[in-house]
Amino acid sequence: MERFYQNTVTRTILALMCCALWGSAFPCVKIGYELFQIEGSGSQILFAGYRFFLAGVFTFILACVLEKGVITMKKSSVPYVFGQGLLQTTVQYVCFYIGLAHTTGAKGSVINASNAFFSIIAAHFLMRSEKLTWKKVAGCLVGFAGIIIINLEPGAWSSGFSLMGEGMVLVCAFSYGLSSVTLKMISDREKPVTITAYQLLFGGAVLILTGAAAGGSVHGFALKSTLLLLYMSLLSTVAFSIWAELLKYNSVGKVAIFGFSIPVFGVAMSAIFLGEQVISVKNLIALVCVSVGIIIINRKGREITC
Repeated sequence: MERFYQNTVTRTILALMCCALWGSAFPCVKIGYELFQIEGSGSQILFAGYRFFLAGVFTFILACVLEKGVITMKKSSVPYVFGQGLLQTTVQYVCFYIGLAHTTGAKGSVINASNAFFSIIAAHFLMRSEKLTWKKVAGCLVGFAGIIIINLEPGAWSSGFSLMGEGMVLVCAFSYGLSSVTLKMISDREKPVTITAYQLLFGGAVLILTGAAAGGSVHGFALKSTLLLLYMSLLSTVAFSIWAELLKYNSVGKVAIFGFSIPVFGVAMSAIFLGEQVISVKNLIALVCVSVGIIIINRKGREITC
C-alpha cells in the first residue's frame, strides 16, 4: 500500500479527486441552505453537524466492512482521535460557517486557501522529517497566486478586517492546515479509516450539540433534500478517508499543495450546478497557476531548506 500511495501519478489522481469532491460541496451547501430553509449561524452549524456525523456513520460502516468486523480503538488512541475530531471537524467548520457569513466569498476563498501554507509551516515545526524548503515556498506562492486571480472581481474584496468575518475564516484555515499535520502524526496509532470514522463521529456530534445550543434548526426533509445531504456526507467519507491514507504515506507538503485546487473545482462545480459563468481568461490563468504550484512541489529534485 505504501508504494501505491507514494506513486506520483496515483497521489495526484487521488488528491485531485478529493479536492474535486470538496469543491462540489460549495454549490451543494448553497443548494442545501435553500432546500433545508437554513437561516442563521446556529442552523448552519447544525446542518454541518448532520452532514459530518452522517459521514462518520458511513465511514464507520465502510471500515467495518473492510476489516470484516466492528472497528475499535486502543484506549491510548482515544484522546488523540477525539482531539483530531475537534480540530479537523468541529473547530474548522464552526469558524468556516460563521466567518463566511460576515465576509465576501472571494476574501473567504483566498483566506481559506492559505491552509496549505499553514500545513507546511506547522509540519516544519512539529515534525523533524518535514523541513521548509524553497521548492515548497515557491509552489505555495504560485498556487496561492492562482487563488487570488480567480477571485479578481470588482467589489469582491470589500474593505477592512473583522474578527467575526476574515478572522474566523483565518482560524478555519489554520485549523485545517494544522489538522493535516496532526493527522499524519497520529496515523501510526490506528488505521487511517478508523481515525477518520471516529473523528467525524465525534466532531460531527459536537457540531450538532453546538448548533442546537445556538438555537439552530433544519427543516424541509424531502426526497431531493435528503439525497443531497446523503451525497454531501458520502463525499466527506470518501475524501477524508483517502486524504488520511495519502498523508500517512507522503510528506505533508506533497499532499497539502493540492488544496489550492479546491476553489478552482468549486468555481467549476458552481458553473455546472448553479449555472454560473466561469469560462474566462482569468480562470484559465488561475488554473495554470494552481497546476504549476502542484508540479513544483511534487517534482523530484534536490531539496534546499530555507
